[in-house]
Amino acid sequence: MNYKIGVIYGDGIGPEVVREAQKVLDKICATYGHTFTYEEILMGGCSIDATGVPLTDQAIAQAKASDAVLMGSIGGNTATSPWYKLAPELRPEAGLLKLRKELNLFANLRPAYLYQELKGACPLRDDIIGDGFDMMIMRELTGGLYFGERSTKEIDGVMTACDSLTYNENEIRRIAKRGFDIAMKRRKKVTSVDKANVLDSSRLWRKVVEEVAMDYPEVSYEHMLVDNCAMQLVKDPKQFDVILTENMFGDILSDEASMVTGSIGMLSSASLNETKFGLYEPSGGSAPDIAGKGIANPIATILSAAMMLRYSFDLDKEADAVESAVKKALADGYRTIDIMPREGDNLDGITQVGTDKMGDIICSYI
Repeated sequence: MNYKIGVIYGDGIGPEVVREAQKVLDKICATYGHTFTYEEILMGGCSIDATGVPLTDQAIAQAKASDAVLMGSIGGNTATSPWYKLAPELRPEAGLLKLRKELNLFANLRPAYLYQELKGACPLRDDIIGDGFDMMIMRELTGGLYFGERSTKEIDGVMTACDSLTYNENEIRRIAKRGFDIAMKRRKKVTSVDKANVLDSSRLWRKVVEEVAMDYPEVSYEHMLVDNCAMQLVKDPKQFDVILTENMFGDILSDEASMVTGSIGMLSSASLNETKFGLYEPSGGSAPDIAGKGIANPIATILSAAMMLRYSFDLDKEADAVESAVKKALADGYRTIDIMPREGDNLDGITQVGTDKMGDIICSYI
């Protein structure tokens, strides 16, 4: 098969981890007889430096012309980077929000899976972890508070800021259907997370989810308030299969879930529209403090590439091969610094490696 992949290298450690994902994709091509061609797309801080804006019309056109987009994280240190002295609409993250909107990437899939080899990195007690957990957070990505009308103005002599949280039933229904579809391929349970005891938008969310659930009699579902969900993620994470929620709640809960697994550097992410097109990126940030040191964990980006193989290209066998190679690398004791055992733990059979070496090892197992 032949596919055109748009590549956004991003900022900070982005280029380092994306290169390792490309290395793995090239190994997949060599092993399974596919052809992937890559086209670089500028977005984020690097785009600001080159063009003055975080996302150009040309970059949007390049993304739309691709079969899928692989991306490294964008942005920098918000306290020191000159990018964050610009107007909000000119900062790196504004480019990402615009790209999501332009490509209609309404469904964000963020798996949180605890590898048995990394149980020691999980901050939870062994009796809570049990035999591990495996959840998928389905976050609505193009509506809600992040895309609502906003303003900052003086009212009666007092500076006042306003952000609007708006959802319509069609936006809720399409993400709910995607969430229930994913649940049908997993353990057939959906936990819909809202704040229906306070917010009108959440009450509509709950009503529409209940309507969608009627079309999926095999899937059990429950409603859970977002504050309770935040507590349950650390109290009993294995209870969750698919967590379905709106934009801001999903932003927060998915980061919490990632740290329960031990490291955000392990977690992949996919953002999909109503076709096979998707944007694939690691869940973590650009980590400018370690950029260029060769110590960043590339596994999240490599697993994001595996999600691309599965969801955009329907190459399930190839995706399985990448995921199996990651598991074997961990089982054989290879670790980047962020997932090394804690001080005082047993280091027998554990080898610390850098970014490029981890990519090489994973390739060798495909």
